[in-house]
Amino acid sequence: MRILQLLPELNEGGVERGVVEFNRELVKRGHESYVISAGGRLVEQIEADGGVHITAPIASKNPLTAPMRAARLKEIIEEIDPQIIHARSRVPAWLAYWVKGERPFVTTVHGFYSVSPYSAIMAKGDRVICVSRPIREYVLANYRVDPERLRLVHRGVDLERFDPTRIDWGFVQEFKRRWDLENRFVIASIGRVTQLKNYELLIEAMGHIDGVLLIVGGVHPRRQDYYRRLLDLVDRLGVRDRVRFVGSQQQMAEIYALSDLVVSASKRPESFGRTLVEAMAMETPILAARHGGSLDIVPDRRWLFDPGSLTELVEGIRAIRSGPPQGLREYVARHFSLEQMVAKTLEVYKELV
Repeated sequence: MRILQLLPELNEGGVERGVVEFNRELVKRGHESYVISAGGRLVEQIEADGGVHITAPIASKNPLTAPMRAARLKEIIEEIDPQIIHARSRVPAWLAYWVKGERPFVTTVHGFYSVSPYSAIMAKGDRVICVSRPIREYVLANYRVDPERLRLVHRGVDLERFDPTRIDWGFVQEFKRRWDLENRFVIASIGRVTQLKNYELLIEAMGHIDGVLLIVGGVHPRRQDYYRRLLDLVDRLGVRDRVRFVGSQQQMAEIYALSDLVVSASKRPESFGRTLVEAMAMETPILAARHGGSLDIVPDRRWLFDPGSLTELVEGIRAIRSGPPQGLREYVARHFSLEQMVAKTLEVYKELV
């Protein structure tokens, strides 16, 4: 099949990484893989893996330029002539919807988007892929969509990339030395530094835990004020020796491997929880707020805490520290492998071609 994926940019993020991995797997299976975005640092990987990337202005939300951008996208689509058009974000989805013609159109709902006519495009696919059961319920509750068009396809983790036997221990040792992590209980929380991640709660928890918190994620220029507030909170609570802002990291398998626990404390429900699955693939225990995609992922309800509850968070950390679970990688291999995600997505395509 000739498959076209569309997303705004190819930089940091779970959707972006998913597109890169899916592109690679499509090429491995003999399909023609095309990706359109406004560009980014992951373009090189798309092309290195055998896919074709085309740079086009499909990220802007400016309605005044939408007709011009749609016309450009139409030219590209007619030249490629894909058998499947798969949109993974709202602006590219609208542009593709206007110009796709009779070509099969698939959307993936990657988040709990605001309920609005703008977001409604993600429910207009000939097939609508939902990345978790909570997302499927959300789509059905908020949009007029035939349930027969919905398909549940959990995100998948690359078990070759996230393999405890393939760790760069040199990186791990240097990272621990640089951030003074030797002989410390390391708690990691992964994601861009935004208010939605509720890093305040995790920082507050460190006043009750003997360990080190790694906040692993970049700080967008628009989030500098929030970042400074977090630094002020660290100082006010006197936990400077227990909190490390380590920025965005490329070697995530190693970050999971050197961590004793990965925590997701998001204020709002997340659609899936990719970092939780990746951590378990590395046999690293997890703890997550009790909502959203975490309810699909976490195999033991004792590893969940009420969103915003400092008491439950601290109790959960202490419980896992005293008796860390085993067999996490096997659980991921059964339920959340990249292989199963690719196979299920291709089945969705085959329904339409």
